[in-house]
Amino acid sequence: MANIASLLKNEIARVARKAVRDETAGLKKAASHHRGEIAALKRRVLALESELRRVGKAAAKAAPSAPPADDAPSLPRFSPKGLAAQRRRLGLSVHDCALLIGASGQSVYNWEDGKSRPRAKHLLALAALRRMGRKDVAARLNELRG
Repeated sequence: MANIASLLKNEIARVARKAVRDETAGLKKAASHHRGEIAALKRRVLALESELRRVGKAAAKAAPSAPPADDAPSLPRFSPKGLAAQRRRLGLSVHDCALLIGASGQSVYNWEDGKSRPRAKHLLALAALRRMGRKDVAARLNELRG
């Protein structure tokens, strides 16, 4: 009898293993398929992120500022080197230049270093400063000082 019991036990175990193998085969196949899809999606995300960075850099280089509206006056151009050269041409200190423009001396330093850009009202004052000569600057400083 022990022989029949052990044979029955072995047969039940074999059938159970076969049933489990059949059930898990579909799950293994689905898991493998999902891993492949996840890997493909990761590659696509990386490609899209790099494309986004490339397009963002190109857009920043191509059009750093929006075109002015028709009713708004166009602002003069500004370059840090140009401001420093203008100050030297007129023989102005940073403090005197700031006094003429209506800004602080630290702002003028930051503009010349390229750390910041002047606002619209200061750009207009800088454009007016470009049209002045040494005598005009000296007269204007005397007026402002008092």
